[in-house]
Amino acid sequence: MSKILNRILYVEDEPDIRVIAQMALEAVGGFTVIVCASGPEALRAAAASRADLLLLDVMMPGMDGPSTLKALRELPATADTPVIFMTAKVQAAEVAAYKALGAIDVIPKPFDPMELSAQIQRIWAAQA
Repeated sequence: MSKILNRILYVEDEPDIRVIAQMALEAVGGFTVIVCASGPEALRAAAASRADLLLLDVMMPGMDGPSTLKALRELPATADTPVIFMTAKVQAAEVAAYKALGAIDVIPKPFDPMELSAQIQRIWAAQA
């Protein structure tokens, strides 16, 4: 991945977490963040977002992170976009399952807002 990471499509159903992560990614990381509160909202935003990275919460009501990823993979705009899951469920078997779905990595929750951008940059750079 020689491409520079600029735009992140971020899907998180919890308003407090969504606001903190968005502020951290924009203010600390300098990223452009397209924020969605649900899987269906992400599907509607996907084409216009031109995202370099998908950052998906795993546990969401209705359409969870894995289901959202499956649907995003069927859209031309996000068929090959790298994905990172964010979740509190980070036991080895769970992380392995998310990677089997195509995630390049998993960020544990709760996350450190001041570290989030650097964490994502490290994951991104490791894919290069």
